[in-house]
Amino acid sequence: MPPKLNSKRARFVLDKIDQILGWERDSDNERDTKFVELGRYLCEVRAGQYWRLEKLKSFDDFLECRFPGSRRRAYYFMSIHEHMPKQVKSELKAIGWKKAAELVKVIRRDPEHFECAPWVHKAKSMPKEKFTDEVEKFLTGSAEASDLLYFKVYKSQLPVIEEALEVAARMLGSDKSRGYCLEMICADFLAGANLEVADSDGLLCSAKRLCKFLPDQDKRSLVAELIAA
Repeated sequence: MPPKLNSKRARFVLDKIDQILGWERDSDNERDTKFVELGRYLCEVRAGQYWRLEKLKSFDDFLECRFPGSRRRAYYFMSIHEHMPKQVKSELKAIGWKKAAELVKVIRRDPEHFECAPWVHKAKSMPKEKFTDEVEKFLTGSAEASDLLYFKVYKSQLPVIEEALEVAARMLGSDKSRGYCLEMICADFLAGANLEVADSDGLLCSAKRLCKFLPDQDKRSLVAELIAA
């Protein structure tokens, strides 16, 4: 059953979100000081289903109205609010939301043993690109060489691309970068394509890449099943 709608509170929260987004359009600096508050309000909208006040059908519809073409950013704000320890939240204004989103990936990997002070210092002192590389190195255990891809897509194509990346992120976990999500999507496509043309070498390569994304426990279970087959 949906929660009872508190119309007064819902209207207050929705107005606060609109107010913050209005500030964001006027100044990037305001965005960096308001994203923690924005994440908290978005989580409350989802939990209380406040979108019903505006006759919307779902939380995704609400995000599409407030964050057209970039729901992913809203989910970053919410993830920061949900996973960031209290002792770190006071430092977030100095870190900024982009580096905070990277920091959440570290926290989600091992919340019980998260070393707060060293990571906050890195987030404050390092440029965004260098900090992202540091997080990637921590998560993967290696500093693999990277490259940037540039290609044009039409605005009509963006919803499909964004949705595919969001689904892949939910499957892999939010600690994975969009590059990993794109690789999973491509590996899944290649596995299906190679199955159609009976290309066992290509299928094996795609399967190996897909298995790389599995948690260690699932990898062991898969190996055991293959041995028993």
